[in-house]
Amino acid sequence: MRAFNQSRGTVLCARLEDAGGLAGQGRGLLGRDGLEPGTGMLFENGRFTPFMWMHMFFMRFAIDIVFLGRGDTVITINRRLKPWRVSSVVFGARRALELAAGAADESLTQVGDHIVFETME
Repeated sequence: MRAFNQSRGTVLCARLEDAGGLAGQGRGLLGRDGLEPGTGMLFENGRFTPFMWMHMFFMRFAIDIVFLGRGDTVITINRRLKPWRVSSVVFGARRALELAAGAADESLTQVGDHIVFETME
């Protein structure tokens, strides 16, 4: 699937992988050496908590994290988050996209933008 920034008319992520259930979301991008440009991972807030946050413990590379609220509207962007850091705690986040560092800037994505998920065949 891909993430399209409908507000800007740009592709935020051309190849988006679903993190899956709790085990997949717990593992996330750990063990990888990097993300290719245009790739990323989608995390769902299935914990029934009113907030989301991500950690970069044991990661080997920086990433962008785009947090989405109700209606897949961008509510927070953490740009170029480095290994061994934690993201913002984002209240109201329902999804998070972990993307290659710089992806948010390259797609001109800003807080308030609407993201649409499209299945690629």
